Amino acid sequence: VKNAKILLVDSAVEVKSTETDAKIQITDPSQMQAFIDQEEKILRDMVEKIAKSGANVMFCQKGIDDIAQHFLSKKGIYAARRVKKSDMEKLARATGATLITNLDDITSSDLGKAGIVQEKKIGDDQMTYVEECKNPKAVTMLVRGGTEHVVDEVKRALDDAIGDLSAALTTGKVVGGAGSTEVELSRNLRHFANSLSGREQLAVQAFADSVEVIPKTLAENAGLDSIDILTELRAMHDKGKKWAGIDVFSGKAIDAWKAGVIEPLKIKTQAVKSASEAAVMILRIDDVIASSGRGGGMPPGGMPQMPGGMSDY
Repeated sequence: VKNAKILLVDSAVEVKSTETDAKIQITDPSQMQAFIDQEEKILRDMVEKIAKSGANVMFCQKGIDDIAQHFLSKKGIYAARRVKKSDMEKLARATGATLITNLDDITSSDLGKAGIVQEKKIGDDQMTYVEECKNPKAVTMLVRGGTEHVVDEVKRALDDAIGDLSAALTTGKVVGGAGSTEVELSRNLRHFANSLSGREQLAVQAFADSVEVIPKTLAENAGLDSIDILTELRAMHDKGKKWAGIDVFSGKAIDAWKAGVIEPLKIKTQAVKSASEAAVMILRIDDVIASSGRGGGMPPGGMPQMPGGMSDY
C-alpha cells in the first residue's frame, strides 16, 4: 500500500457479546437469516466508519471478525489484527497516528502516514513493513544471522552501539577511543604520583597501571605485543599526542580523534567510578573467612579446624 494512511484501533472489530446471558428462540428459518443479516450489518457499519476516515491501512490491537476482514479487503484496506500493545505504541510514534478506542470517534487527524506498507516473507515468517515514515520517533532494526549464536552477538553489539550513541547525544561530550584516553590518564596519574610520598604514591601508581589494562587488552585481542605497543603509545603521549591509540586492524598507533574512533565521556567516567568503588569496597574488608568445603562433625575438644582443648580457655 503506497501513501499509506494508517489507523490504529484499540477495540475489537467484532459483534459485541451481551453482558447478560441471553437466549433467542427461533421458530422459522427466516428469523435465523434475519439474525445473521443483522450481525453482518453491524460489521458493515463498522467498516464504513473506518473507510470514511480515509484510512487504507488498519492495525487492530484486538480481534477482527472474518466477515469484517472481508469487507475491509473489498474496500482496499489492509488490516492486521491482534497487534501487540508495544508494537501499537511504536507504530503511533513512527507514523504520528493516534490510538483510537471507539470507532465513532475516528477523524482524519487521527491517521498516521507512511510512504509504503507492505508484507514480506523473512525466513518462515510473514512480516508487515511500515516504511518511509516522516520524522519517525521509533524504528525497528531487523537482525539476521546464520545461527542463533551469531544473532545474539549481533544484537548485543547493536544494543551497545545504541547505548553509546544515546550517552554521547545526552551529554554532548566525547573523548578519543582506541585506548588513547586510558594511556593519557595513566600518564597524568604517574606525574601526580611523583608529587606524593609514601604509600599514597604507590597507590596512585597502582591505579595508573590498572587503567592501562584497557589498551593492553586491545593490543592482545588484536594479536599485537602489548609491551611494544604500550611503550610506543607512552612515547607518543609524552610528546603531546594525547589521542594516540591502537588501530586493531593495522596494528599501528593512530590518532584516534582524527580517525573518528570516539567514545562517550559519560561511559568513561562511569567505568572509572565503578572500578574505584569496587576497589575501595574490597580494601575495606578486614579479613576473609574461607571454608575448606569438607564435612564432618566437631573434633574432640574444640571447634572445627581449631586446636583441641578449646574448653580449657
